[in-house]
Amino acid sequence: MPVDPPPLPKLIIQVPCYNEEATIGETLGCLPRTLPGIGTIEWLVINDGSQDGTVAAARAAGVDHVLDLPVNQGLAGAFMAGLERCLELGADIIVNTDADNQYPAQDIPLLLAPILARRAQFVIGDRPIRNVEHFSWLKRQLQGLGSKVVRFASRTQVGDAPSGFRALSREAAMRIHIFDGYTYTLESIIQAGQSGIRIVSVPISDARETRPSRLMRSTSNYVMRSMATILRTFLVYRPGRSFFLLGLPPAVIGALLMLRWLALYLAGTDRAHVPSLIAAAVLLIMAFLLWLMGLIGELLAINRRLLQDIQYELRRGRSAVQPKDRP
Repeated sequence: MPVDPPPLPKLIIQVPCYNEEATIGETLGCLPRTLPGIGTIEWLVINDGSQDGTVAAARAAGVDHVLDLPVNQGLAGAFMAGLERCLELGADIIVNTDADNQYPAQDIPLLLAPILARRAQFVIGDRPIRNVEHFSWLKRQLQGLGSKVVRFASRTQVGDAPSGFRALSREAAMRIHIFDGYTYTLESIIQAGQSGIRIVSVPISDARETRPSRLMRSTSNYVMRSMATILRTFLVYRPGRSFFLLGLPPAVIGALLMLRWLALYLAGTDRAHVPSLIAAAVLLIMAFLLWLMGLIGELLAINRRLLQDIQYELRRGRSAVQPKDRP
């Protein structure tokens, strides 16, 4: 008897919004309703506490679902709330894009291709950063630095880590949880990489600027927040290596001072060299404490992974359709 082919996957395109009445209609109008290899396409708008007519404009543009958050939770909170709702709605693939229409909707098939071909579970749209005219030199450098840090911490080859144009399989979405309240972009990649989720980057068209960034209030603010995110990412997801590297300089300097004091003592010097001895002791104690913090961090990382597994199972249970029932 002929075997019926498996049903085509369901795609939900989620669009986090905060006061996007002027652009949400254009953004939704550019999104596809049919794509090769996709059975159903639905749109989800996450209204992140907007105070204008964003929801009305989205409904007028034909949005399928609206997740109305009562207060503004920020980019990371809206992203996670959207993933949860997409899973509840039975999405097999989730695409995230911005409400200001800066990402090219015609490139969505490029994000879907690796997932449909079973080559990846998480796909990042790789913007040509060096050619984006509205990015300042400093922002380009920070984008590159952030991507390098993420590649190192996640053991992946993501080219444009801060890109919000991305696609996730159902399995990948159920394993993501963001702790950073500023942005989800860096941490989600690191967490996915640490969880063994296959991540790839695909080149996309140049992102255009439709309005000033709300995430980047000023260059100095963006620098400080980005550096804090990078540092926090290292300490949370690579605590052993991070604290080992932080403790290495005081350990080396302290050991050299201690060897110097010991050599002078054995040579029969007339001076006690107490300041050198105290400095060496302080530096060595500092290094020991940093390495001890790294050990504790590694133990906490094990606990965090266990909690992530528990959350994964809870999401499976809450989902309207279990993964085994989906293609």
